[in-house]
Amino acid sequence: MSLFKDGRYVAPGNIVEFMHGNQPQLAFVMEEQAGKLKLYTINKRETKMPAVRVLPWVGPQYSAESTRQEMLDLMLSHQEKRGEIQAGLNVMDIWDLAQGELEKAPLTWFAGLLWEAPDADQISAMGRAMLAAKTHFKFQPPEFIIYTEDKVEQRLNQQSEEKRQEEAMTAGQDLFKKIWVARESGSKINTDQIPVMSDETADYLKSFLIDRIAGVNDEKSHKMWIALKKGLPDHPHLALLLAQGWGIVYPHHNFLFNEADYSPDDSWTADHTEEIDRLVTAVETKATAPYPLPMRSIDAATTRDIDDAFNLKKNSDGGYTLTIALARPCMDWNFGGKLDLAVLDRGTSIYLPEGTSHMLPEKLGIGAFSLFSGELRPALITTFELDTCGELISISPKTGWVKLTDNSTYVAVEQMLEDGTDDEMALAFELSEKLITRRIKNGAVVIRRPEPEISLTGWPEKVSVSISSKDDTTRADQIISEFMILANSGLGKFADEQGFPLLYRTQDIALPSDSSGIVTKPHEIFQRVRQMVPPQMETTPKKHATLAVKGYSPISSPLRRYADFINMAQLCHYLQTEQPLWTSDELTTLAATLQTRLQAVIKIQRFRPRYWKLLYLAQNKKQWQSATVVDDNGPLTSLAMPEIQINVRVPRPMLGDKLYPGQLFQIRFNKIDPLTNEIRVVEALEE
Repeated sequence: MSLFKDGRYVAPGNIVEFMHGNQPQLAFVMEEQAGKLKLYTINKRETKMPAVRVLPWVGPQYSAESTRQEMLDLMLSHQEKRGEIQAGLNVMDIWDLAQGELEKAPLTWFAGLLWEAPDADQISAMGRAMLAAKTHFKFQPPEFIIYTEDKVEQRLNQQSEEKRQEEAMTAGQDLFKKIWVARESGSKINTDQIPVMSDETADYLKSFLIDRIAGVNDEKSHKMWIALKKGLPDHPHLALLLAQGWGIVYPHHNFLFNEADYSPDDSWTADHTEEIDRLVTAVETKATAPYPLPMRSIDAATTRDIDDAFNLKKNSDGGYTLTIALARPCMDWNFGGKLDLAVLDRGTSIYLPEGTSHMLPEKLGIGAFSLFSGELRPALITTFELDTCGELISISPKTGWVKLTDNSTYVAVEQMLEDGTDDEMALAFELSEKLITRRIKNGAVVIRRPEPEISLTGWPEKVSVSISSKDDTTRADQIISEFMILANSGLGKFADEQGFPLLYRTQDIALPSDSSGIVTKPHEIFQRVRQMVPPQMETTPKKHATLAVKGYSPISSPLRRYADFINMAQLCHYLQTEQPLWTSDELTTLAATLQTRLQAVIKIQRFRPRYWKLLYLAQNKKQWQSATVVDDNGPLTSLAMPEIQINVRVPRPMLGDKLYPGQLFQIRFNKIDPLTNEIRVVEALEE
């Protein structure tokens, strides 16, 4: 006889059970020798196995001399009894009684909860039921471990997830193939072609595709994706194409938002309503008398996040008093709070042809803190005294409130300058000329190139792209550009002199002496840009070579960029308390977190406009496009397309033997894929 750990024996004549195919199976013990059993199973087969494989509930005992038919009849009888008993059991009630009482127990203990003297069939039925309840019990022979409530919830969720995955795999493989076939024929899948599946499975597959678009690629997701896309092309944006074919996302969906986990609309603010309303109320209730000088802003006609304005006077000695007001959204801000962390995570506003995604909640960034004319707004107000040559003499910042008299546009200001109808704007341009001249003398590289305006019609379903040149507003642009460079470098200088840290954008490199000046030709722009390196974010003021200033501290766009927001808060806190809000080390840590986040977010602004430009070229593939040689090193020549502001590379033999920078060509394309950023020139003719 073989002895179990609980003291029971297995002997010839016993009815026993063993696991087969993940289910208990009955058998009759015919022989036992040295821990090995010869069994006759309920499936009418003889088999041998070690006694340790037998489940630890044994019995009843019958004659070891029983015939095979008698063995079979006995097993069938007990199988029926055990099935009936099991069907009447609610194993969840057993778990409710047991959990919290002890960690594990033998099967007889559980059977004793229901029966005073349980027989073999009752014990077996209980064991079978508990084996099946894998989410609540674990069989660790000869005992059952009782899972805790937390563990049960975890396992139920896991079981539900596995079931969803299994159903999704079955339906998804068929669905994705049909979507792709429809796509290849230039259409979308019809409703009647979608395989029958539950709403839960459909939602699971949709969520899975969205996660793949966002770049979610854990081990479990990766394995499932490998199986789901079997037989489909290995396209880098396959998940996006399937989602578009299914109608989950629009054509030309901006997957970069998914990858960066950046909400393109204002829906993210729903969790911060109370804090947003508190800040709006603060602006409405804490306002004091506005700064007495009339202030004006200059922005694009579509701009709603207005964060700068100015007043300019010429002094009797020929010098200038320039007062710049900057929006102050940090007023009453709770740094480290949930809203602050959400804004930090956004990092910057995104401006795209299909719409603007604001860094701040719209009720704040294009509402309560935006410098709308006629509205009282909190501001940082700085007076810059300059001499007749535009040399900075003094800087005097303070916090206060402003009420702008006018929100002008670049186009309107350009017309004022053309007509000579506005003395202050004429004076502003005069000062900007002196400021830019000084910077160029100090080595500044000022790049001016056409700025294409991308317009979309039929968005989002059937998009047609048009590109036109923006109105020439060079003088108005220069006014704001020079005034903001002055504000950022001037306030950086003020912080350095007062001994508190800010975040500085530094580019501590040496540019060639002949690189300075206003650069407009594409090949010269290309050469200058190649000599530059991206600015770094530091807390020590150093030079910014391209701008030719020292201590350039971005602060002029606090509604649009979190780095400016931080600097605004640091400066205002110092002005109000004579103490900085953050130490240099704390700012460095904050900047590192911000820079890491911006690496993902800025990709949206960098690459999405190019997508639309390539789509424009694809929609106008037969048209010839103007291009100019900007670089001729190596087998591929770089050509710039100034009207569209993209560069393409062309095999050198296609352009002829003699090439030189600035050489003009007409080019035509044969393959353009905006999604994969692929563009191929098929023909080039020299102008």
